[in-house]
Amino acid sequence: MLVADVRQPPIDKPCGEGLMPDSFAALRRLGVRLDCEQSFPFRGIRFHGAGVSVAAAFPSEPGVGIRRTRLHELLIDRARETGVSMLWGTRVNGLSGETVLLDGAAVACRWVVGADGQNSRVRRWAGLDASRYESERYGFRRHYRIAPWTDHMEIYWGSGCQMYVTPVNSEEVCVAVISRDSHLRFDHALPQFPELDKRLALASSSTVERGSVSASRRLRAVFRGRTILIGDASGSVDAITGEGLSLSFHQALALADALAGENLEAYQAAHQRLTRRPAFMGSLMLSLDRFPWLRPLALRGMAFVPAIFEKLLAVHVGAESEVLAVS
Repeated sequence: MLVADVRQPPIDKPCGEGLMPDSFAALRRLGVRLDCEQSFPFRGIRFHGAGVSVAAAFPSEPGVGIRRTRLHELLIDRARETGVSMLWGTRVNGLSGETVLLDGAAVACRWVVGADGQNSRVRRWAGLDASRYESERYGFRRHYRIAPWTDHMEIYWGSGCQMYVTPVNSEEVCVAVISRDSHLRFDHALPQFPELDKRLALASSSTVERGSVSASRRLRAVFRGRTILIGDASGSVDAITGEGLSLSFHQALALADALAGENLEAYQAAHQRLTRRPAFMGSLMLSLDRFPWLRPLALRGMAFVPAIFEKLLAVHVGAESEVLAVS
């Protein structure tokens, strides 16, 4: 197996840097182990907004916050252990059938896997850009040198945006803002949340602000011939779900099985199945963003009956298959 990337590792990407509990079964099957020293477990999710705070714990194991660069190092180490050859600093110039151009040199491949993100060129070259659904939001991220003040990932709901706080180690937190406004920046959004603003005023930033697009995209197909898409190249869910990396890990396992059996239709079916729950839960949570009148009703309702939030969180991480009525 050969991996080519024009960038040099470890590769960073602006994201919330939280791994949900449903990531770990896939990571274990992939042979990846997270190190406790450079990560931070969080046992649930806490919502702040409409004058209330409501929290729920994950039903089984905790989630983990980890810097994206550290996670990339661990993935590279595991790939090397399995004998993968990696060509860093190598530009992929084009694709023609089962031949890939790497820095202009033609390389024949049995399979071509496009894992090149939301703006995938492999997807475009393979003629797989057609989508069933697409929408975009905009996210910006910054790290702060401050000891985590909670063992939960926190989401602060404001007017037209949300701010996310994820502890990534014992001395640092990742803070992100996501909105539909491409012009909204971190420092303009933060004053909406006085409690968070006050905490961060006592800390120094350890990274500069970086941004990216958070896309919700479902493609009509994720393979053509012997070219296959995976990860954000194959479609994505909004960052509010926290499920982007988990989806990629589970897709990798499904793709490995499909390639072993030379049955890409099975991968297509598995891909659709894996995306269904995060896409549904993402749409459900984004209704609180799209309909401002609904947000205070929902947050206060969950604060009054915490079992509602607990049930929704269990469904979100795949521990429950359906939402049951709360008596």
